[in-house]
Amino acid sequence: MYEATIKVSSEILRLLFGPKDQFLRYISSRIPIKATYRDNKIRIVGNKADVKQATLIFEQMKELAEKRGTLLLFEVERLFSEHSNGQEVYTQKEPVSIKEGHIRIKPRSKKQAHYIEEIRSHDMVFAKGPAGTGKTYLAVALALEALEKQYVRKLVFVRPAVEAGESLGFLPGALEDKINPYLRPLLDAMHEMLPAEKLAALEERKLLELVPLAYMRGRTLNHAFVVLDEAQNTTIDQMKMFLTRLGEGSKMVICGDATQTDLPRNTTSGLIDAIDRLSSIDEVSVVELEKEDIVRHPLVQKVVQAYEEPESSNEGLL
Repeated sequence: MYEATIKVSSEILRLLFGPKDQFLRYISSRIPIKATYRDNKIRIVGNKADVKQATLIFEQMKELAEKRGTLLLFEVERLFSEHSNGQEVYTQKEPVSIKEGHIRIKPRSKKQAHYIEEIRSHDMVFAKGPAGTGKTYLAVALALEALEKQYVRKLVFVRPAVEAGESLGFLPGALEDKINPYLRPLLDAMHEMLPAEKLAALEERKLLELVPLAYMRGRTLNHAFVVLDEAQNTTIDQMKMFLTRLGEGSKMVICGDATQTDLPRNTTSGLIDAIDRLSSIDEVSVVELEKEDIVRHPLVQKVVQAYEEPESSNEGLL
């Protein structure tokens, strides 16, 4: 028999085992291991392969529980699914670590691991893929890490203010209030990684900017980590303008999902055009994430799959 232990507090243990040990029963019904708790340690016993599999799942559950103070069954199911499909957590030689937020971020797929390495080794990276694949989240994490390690002097997060059926003019408030909804996803990602007071301090010290794409014209960004989100909603001219802001000692990550453009019909996306033009340049990296890399609720992967199916499959349903 093989044995492994995981150190954990009694408070976190309650989250890991779940209400009435629901999560523990879920895992032990699918992996032939026995898990017990004593002296602030979970003891896992079984054959070597099963114990290693269960240990990885429990360790990732522990990370989620410590980070958010909660754990849901679908997250446990997702972790089990990843490992039962022969996938693994692709640990970096130097994990994405944000000390101020006390978190270490690990990729959940081989392509996510590749994406992290490409950002670290290139000054311009394009990330294309469906919603939920971690394009923006990982870029924001690496940006915060780079600032913390003083590789750059400031962070600039950018999004085009393109409406999906709504106009800016109909939103209440001043210009800042109108712009805020477009930048909200970037703020949400940062709030998961840093306490609110730390984010406020970054903005106060002018180390963090969240700006609409239109406000980038005429600037040169030196020693900055720049992330452009929702890049599929840029025109060719806007993308050219943005890319030419790159200054000395800076890095750019451009994220987008070509299947969710809100541009007027027959308008070519600046993201697709830029990838076509620049992918042959050695200093430029293009990473294509796929539905298999989705790490949101498991249902998101099924939704993406449904929308990828030919429209002909829905004929005759109306």
